[in-house]
Amino acid sequence: MAGRLDHVNIAAPDAGGLARKLTEALGMEVVKETVVEEQGVKVIVLDAGGSHLEITEPLGPDTPVGRFLSKKGPGLHHIAISVPDIEAALAKMKAAGIALIDETPKIGAMGNRIAFAHPKSFGGVLIEIVEGEAD
Repeated sequence: MAGRLDHVNIAAPDAGGLARKLTEALGMEVVKETVVEEQGVKVIVLDAGGSHLEITEPLGPDTPVGRFLSKKGPGLHHIAISVPDIEAALAKMKAAGIALIDETPKIGAMGNRIAFAHPKSFGGVLIEIVEGEAD
């Protein structure tokens, strides 16, 4: 069960402003804008040629991304890997001793089932597991 890069996520206080810079400077196209209330974020997804670049803006300071920004400032938030079967991936990760933030999947910004693994298990980088193939 080999995973592949689905997207890279940047946390920013102004997702729209950063998305405009990327579209103007690099010609990237916005493929989706949405709000994920459960996670407390506004998400803008840009096409990155076989994967995506996501920009998340917190809906408030007491959300996970709001706390991330107040602690670390804008920048890389997570890397997402797509897998064909999220339950199998989570079971394999748990058996390997990976610290999971989510033991059961939830729905992400693109409508796929997702789960997060703790950064302490992956060199300080938050890893998101996404069920399905990258578009």
